[in-house]
Amino acid sequence: MPMHRVASLADLRQDRGIQVEVGEKKVVLVRHGDEVRAYQAQCPHSGAPLADGAVCNGHLICPWHKAQFAVSDGSLCEPPALNALTRYPLQVVEDQIHVDDQAMEAHQDTLPDDERCFVVIGAGAAGTAAACALREKGFNGRLLLIDRETTPGYDRTALSKFVLAADMHPDEIPLLREDGFYENNRIERIQGEAMKLDVINKRLTLADGRRFAYDAALITTGGEPRALPLVGADLPQVLTLRSRDDAKKILAAATPGKHALIVGDSFIGLEAASALRKHGVNVTILAHHEVPFAAQLGDRIGKAIRSLHEQNGVLFRTHVDVSRFEGDGHAGRKCLETVVLSNGERLSVDLALIGIGVTPSTQFIDGLQLEDDGSLAVDSGMKAGKDLWAAGDIATFPIDGQPQRIEHWRLAQQHARIAASNMLGGESRYTDVPYFWTFHFGKRLDYLGHADDWDDIVYLGEPETFEFLALICKQGAVAAVVGCEREREVALLAERMKQPLLKGEALMLIKQMSECA
Repeated sequence: MPMHRVASLADLRQDRGIQVEVGEKKVVLVRHGDEVRAYQAQCPHSGAPLADGAVCNGHLICPWHKAQFAVSDGSLCEPPALNALTRYPLQVVEDQIHVDDQAMEAHQDTLPDDERCFVVIGAGAAGTAAACALREKGFNGRLLLIDRETTPGYDRTALSKFVLAADMHPDEIPLLREDGFYENNRIERIQGEAMKLDVINKRLTLADGRRFAYDAALITTGGEPRALPLVGADLPQVLTLRSRDDAKKILAAATPGKHALIVGDSFIGLEAASALRKHGVNVTILAHHEVPFAAQLGDRIGKAIRSLHEQNGVLFRTHVDVSRFEGDGHAGRKCLETVVLSNGERLSVDLALIGIGVTPSTQFIDGLQLEDDGSLAVDSGMKAGKDLWAAGDIATFPIDGQPQRIEHWRLAQQHARIAASNMLGGESRYTDVPYFWTFHFGKRLDYLGHADDWDDIVYLGEPETFEFLALICKQGAVAAVVGCEREREVALLAERMKQPLLKGEALMLIKQMSECA
């Protein structure tokens, strides 16, 4: 096929790619030193335009969910993407860039036989990412992926953000990998519940009695939503949100015009409130704090989020808890009708959604001491014990020398890739930057880093308008960043914050990026 002239060298910048059309295809061009590379224009995770992201330290960073790819060859460096970028042949002739519209074939090595058996227990975001990474990094032995659900892993973040808003049917949630992928990559997806992991003898037993011996294991079972141990909590409309089936039950109970009570002001709780209000459901939140998320995002941003919810009809109730749930017979089935609060007040509700956090799913582990919260302590390489690793919500791991357990979807995938590398004899360590995003009434907020406390917050823009960047700083260094409508800057900082970043340097980088926009 002929090469297409698409741009000149003068069109390229060091800090971002540019999107061009090659025939009927869209391609992103990026600088690699004195050379140029051409890759698919959209992130393989969810289709974000990579030209809207950033280039930093040899990485091309997705603007939406901060997947990272090596500028040199398009290889995957950071999740949530699970694939490398497709690359296109390119030539530069007299400063003019020409790109072929036929993709380059990916090179595949012939791998030696491997007699080992690795088992990954849990097939959500972390487990799927780990299985993919093990094959990507050259493991050619037997690979078992234990999945408690009948269908392959899917993007659970869509549940509270889009499914409860009726923008997406539960069965339309994107799969992390299609069924055929597992077969093509010789990943044995085994449906079953882990009953006992014998760490000493390296043997896994499932609830149906099946047993598997392993050479190395990775635990990625995540967390179970906490329930309320109250009278009436077993009523069918008292629910938590973890799975597609949970979402279907919530939607069945929370039709437009009904009243939903959300217990807890977690990110999941407020995302669900936003989604249900868009769906036409009346929502009351029993909040633990006057200002939601003040401990994570600061008081000003928390107040802006609460105000946004209130402007959209969400009612907040604080300084009160649930005492019990009451129901009555309806069509032969007992249904939730009333929630009794700790002050004696009675609320008529059709649904109670419990959003008070999760408990690590580690009860099946035998032979290893658990932390007080039920998690597993791991080192910076995600190792929990001999030939045993852990990743995601169940892992307490060191950040800046302090043990932390962080329940972020992308972080679980970061953990998983590190663990996969080390299961194969690598020495990878967690030096990444935690990231999550949250979505409320059409406003998306990105959060980078981790800050338990701070002494300064620098605002670029106004949080109340939901177009801003906030640098959360401690002793002159950036500990965390919150952004809304500032995706390119957040993408840049997602890579740059892997090294210590002073407030002044961060402001300079942001200014340079905006001046050249």
